[in-house]
Amino acid sequence: METKNQKNISVNRKARHEYLFLQTYEAGIVLQGTEVKSLREGNTNFADSYASVRGNEVWLIGMHIDPYKQGNINNHEPVRDRKLLLNKSEIKKLIVKINEKGLTLIPYRLYFKNGKVKVELALAKGKKTYDKREAIKKRDLKREQERRIKF
Repeated sequence: METKNQKNISVNRKARHEYLFLQTYEAGIVLQGTEVKSLREGNTNFADSYASVRGNEVWLIGMHIDPYKQGNINNHEPVRDRKLLLNKSEIKKLIVKINEKGLTLIPYRLYFKNGKVKVELALAKGKKTYDKREAIKKRDLKREQERRIKF
């Protein structure tokens, strides 16, 4: 959901299809200067990325941010592990929940909030194929009903 002081950079729509979201968290992200400039242009892809807890820190793994076009030799690496900024109490809760069977942290949305880049993380459980088919079936039925009401 985009509000007045938020601007979406990218949304991982595939994640809603692949996972069942249980809870969401807002986290800051540690970036280099050219990464922010590249994000302002919308050059990112985090379809296959995930978050992992190492020690007492949360890391975003596998997110691709294109190099900044006007950058020089000091441009950033496109794919690297990026540290996420969460409260210590949130991290402790996440460690307990991730250790439960089948739960993972998925980045769902990347956005600017008051000029700062934020990541919306979702504590998620993977859907089975029959759950995915059920969701598609419900969506198609809803569309069909809306078409009938329209005419």
